[in-house]
Amino acid sequence: MLLNSYDEWSPLKEIIVGSATNYISHERELSFDLFFHDNLIRSEWAYPRLSVRSGEARQEPSPIKKRYLEELQEDIEGIVQALQGLGVSVLRPLELDAGTSEVRTPAFSASVVPPLNLRDNTLILGDEIIETPPMVRSRYFETQFLTPVFHQYFRRGARWTVMPRPLMTDASFDLSYAASATVGGPTEVIEDPRSSPYDVGFEMMFDGAQCLRLGRDIITNISTANHALAVDWLERHLEGRFRIHRVHRLSDSHIDSMVLALRPGTLLVRDKEVADFLPESLRKWDMVVAPAPAENAFPQYEDDDLVLTSPFIDLNVLSVSPDTVLVNEACPELIRTLEQQKFTVVPVRHRHRRLFGGGFHCFTLDTVREGGPEDYLD
Repeated sequence: MLLNSYDEWSPLKEIIVGSATNYISHERELSFDLFFHDNLIRSEWAYPRLSVRSGEARQEPSPIKKRYLEELQEDIEGIVQALQGLGVSVLRPLELDAGTSEVRTPAFSASVVPPLNLRDNTLILGDEIIETPPMVRSRYFETQFLTPVFHQYFRRGARWTVMPRPLMTDASFDLSYAASATVGGPTEVIEDPRSSPYDVGFEMMFDGAQCLRLGRDIITNISTANHALAVDWLERHLEGRFRIHRVHRLSDSHIDSMVLALRPGTLLVRDKEVADFLPESLRKWDMVVAPAPAENAFPQYEDDDLVLTSPFIDLNVLSVSPDTVLVNEACPELIRTLEQQKFTVVPVRHRHRRLFGGGFHCFTLDTVREGGPEDYLD
């Protein structure tokens, strides 16, 4: 099929679903802690404090229990089957080989993770693949696992662009959000970052999951100077084709567990206060407020299990069409809420989304939808 994806709800024809093969640990370092700032709530007794600086020996990664990974892989296959059952063609990335344990650049080295949360490091805009500049060191080359898929779309006529990649020294990161935000943490802010011969100051870092795609319009969440630089680049690159609308500090980075567009005129939001951040024209849309997550909606974890998302992760649904939505089967309240809004809900199992940092929208990258560059905003 030809690459074509302009929005979050048009009838879905083809999608890439991520892989968790050989996902064995999380590496706690500066970029990881900043990325998960709002949700990595910790104290001296809960999680070890960040004590390693660039250039020093790295601390041991936090292991992921084998049972969680096995159950995650079962659930990913369930997502694939659910989509195929709805007539959607499903593509997969290359799997992480067990022998590939580290990513290394001139500026840093980090443990490598598999291509699971595909929404993050790629932005699909119409007929263009845009590889975005990563925010987490361990994911620096993640889009390489998608190379065979991207090559196929390119051969069929798609544009394929790679945004400037950051060096990612300590000095590359704008720490102001972590220093001032009150949602998460307390993250241990590095006030005196370790210097590097590769320091160039703040650099572009930005994820596709910071964007809400609405035909010709793109809502982008900006919380740091890193994000702002990347959006500057996007505005220049997309001029005349798309309109960028900036919202500020709706979250630490991603927008898709705060607000999702389910169809033209309808948003799913975490709470009514989300509207205060949105462009005025988008505030006119109907807003379905997700019910508060039930305590029994999540597995019980042990003290050494690293929880990476808020309890609102299940707002991260995936629309298959303007009236059909994949929702976690563990959320009956959300299912009823959407059914009351006349959506057809497809319940799918997804147990360990809080340990692996993503829901259905995060784990997927829709590449072919029927919609075009429509104008949905006044």
